[in-house]
Amino acid sequence: MATWRLRRAGAALAASSTLAAVLAASSASATDPSAAALEAARQRVARSGATPPLRDAQRAALAGSTPAEPLDVLVVGGGATGCGVALDAATRGLRVGLVEREDFSSGTSSRSTKLIHGGVRYLEKAVFNLDYGQLKLVFHALKERKQVIENAPHLCHALPCMTPCFNWFEVVYYWFGLKLYDLVAGRRLLHLSRYYSVDESVELFPTLAKNGHNCSLKGTVVYYDGQMNDSRLNVGLACTAAVVGAAVLNYAEVVSLIKDESGERIIGARVRDTLSGKEFETFAKVVVNAAGPFCDSVRKMADSTVAPMICPSSGVHIVLPDYYSPEGMGLIVPKTKDGRVVFMLPWLGRTVAGTTDSNTAITMLPEPHEDEIQFILDAISDYLNVQVRRSDVLSAWSGIRPLAMDPSAKNTESISRDHVVFEDYPGLITITGGKWTTYRSMAEDAVNAAVMSGNLKPANGCLTDNLHIVGGYGWDPASFTVLAQNYKRMKKTYGGKVIPGAMDSAVSKHLSHAYGSLAEQVATIAQNEGLGKRLAHGYPFLEAEVAYCARYEYCESAVDFVARRCRLAFLDTDAAGRALPRIIEILASEHKWDKARKKAELQKGREFLETFKSSKNAQFHDGKHNGLGKRLAHGYPFLEAEVAYCARYEYCESAVDFVARRCRLAFLDTDAAGRALPRIIEILASEHKWDKARKKAELQKGREFLETFKSSKNAQFHDGKHNGRS
Repeated sequence: MATWRLRRAGAALAASSTLAAVLAASSASATDPSAAALEAARQRVARSGATPPLRDAQRAALAGSTPAEPLDVLVVGGGATGCGVALDAATRGLRVGLVEREDFSSGTSSRSTKLIHGGVRYLEKAVFNLDYGQLKLVFHALKERKQVIENAPHLCHALPCMTPCFNWFEVVYYWFGLKLYDLVAGRRLLHLSRYYSVDESVELFPTLAKNGHNCSLKGTVVYYDGQMNDSRLNVGLACTAAVVGAAVLNYAEVVSLIKDESGERIIGARVRDTLSGKEFETFAKVVVNAAGPFCDSVRKMADSTVAPMICPSSGVHIVLPDYYSPEGMGLIVPKTKDGRVVFMLPWLGRTVAGTTDSNTAITMLPEPHEDEIQFILDAISDYLNVQVRRSDVLSAWSGIRPLAMDPSAKNTESISRDHVVFEDYPGLITITGGKWTTYRSMAEDAVNAAVMSGNLKPANGCLTDNLHIVGGYGWDPASFTVLAQNYKRMKKTYGGKVIPGAMDSAVSKHLSHAYGSLAEQVATIAQNEGLGKRLAHGYPFLEAEVAYCARYEYCESAVDFVARRCRLAFLDTDAAGRALPRIIEILASEHKWDKARKKAELQKGREFLETFKSSKNAQFHDGKHNGLGKRLAHGYPFLEAEVAYCARYEYCESAVDFVARRCRLAFLDTDAAGRALPRIIEILASEHKWDKARKKAELQKGREFLETFKSSKNAQFHDGKHNGRS
């Protein structure tokens, strides 16, 4: 409840302060060029229906640059840092292009821990090593965490994280350390840390073990960190950069760098559009290399003899069913048996657990190894009172951290996680290292270096510390209620008939958080174009989102959508595989694909999903069963099996007994209860050997009973099943 209040208050404050800031900017703009530029950028991003230019227009803008009229900055890499650089440079009034050989956020940026760290581990090092440099990192991380959450309020929120303590020394150690962290954080604090007793801890985190490591739990200490939807934030950065003037292009691979006539400076790149196969040249005064783990390959295009400076580290994460962690509470163990950090975090209705940290090779599609998955399962099982099974793994993935290194270093734990910006060839600025939390300041440092290298003339300074991404302006935590009240999901049946369905709370909340103030555009497509069906049973993702992302978010393939727009691949790999054909069908309609392209997309999608090591255990996937495992009403957890159980063991002698006094559906949703009556009666008839007359009487009695419940008869808020009347 505290988390909910914090998220609501924080986002509401952000939304209200946004409007005030825009108004204040107009009064200051007459004397401050940065204020005028910030006001203009905010207005472009905040305007209703802010959508980026079409992909063809972006490609033309890049190809239209010449040696005589080059771009100011060309960014190579469309991850968090690269898109951050493009946004920063564009809002400074520079001419900016960005190319990404795959999709935005296709690499490390979509495979993160989903946390926006506030630097709590740096504080421990600062205190024990008396290291002022580490303390500065704490301040920096706290500042940047605050900015990330404020600039994307619909995609980021505060998350309480619980640390279990199995002796009193740990209680004192962690409590004191986190209270010191609260003090250091000051006004950037998300919420005060506190100690919880054993009983309080188990109430907050029911699966937490009371005994472990040959000792009993003494309590827990809870502090707050930030959490995000990483790839949607990354895509939002790309779209925001495009809205403010940057030419961003995914599926555009740099095949070579272009040097000036003397061969002493980089002045552009030759790029292949991998969707069309065509190549073009784009020229820029400065090229910024933000290719993440692949930045050494870009550096070698300038100088083949350059020494590598990336130490790739593999971070594996797994996704488990939601019952492993409660909604709104994470579990973080700072030090396991072998000194690693492990965690379990609620994320998009599931549980993310991790992680590993080991040397790895650099590949386009890294895969987790079975021993890494088992390590995570073993590590978290030490702290839970339930059996952790390999068969519960819905998805598992590996991400490559691009750590800047001394080439002789072997142990990734000794390598700095801080970022590095340098120019080892004139005209080519490389930025690497760092983490999601500090992407904005990393981008600012890179643009500052580019301005110096190219003697660029920006119209103003950096503005991104006060600029929301698209969908952030005008968003409020209660925005989902507008969707639920004003929109319907028009769904096509298998027979081709279009029927209305409910814009239920799960769907409307998902759309509101995924798209922010732009969610109404998605809801409009769902309502007006018959794309209101869910893509996968048990998940809130709609067919309308595929069309929206194809039109307005540069979604060019099925993998783009299933992995980086809706995140289904990360949440439930098998469900994503079942959704692929319908996703491809909608994308084919949007992009005019032929049969060959659709077949290739299906094959590519399946190959991609094979790299996510799910358990292939359908028990936790789409919920389709042949027995009494079906739900009695859409949107409610009541099962057919409950009717049989109550008839056998709870003296349930009528349909009214069940619908009113066993499962309470009559009290929750009268119309849904009415629609469930026939199936309830059918099961009860089987249990009690009723004849046709008794079944008919039960139906009549049930309807008369429900008539005494004065519902609104408004199907919009019920179970989503309708007879065609809108």
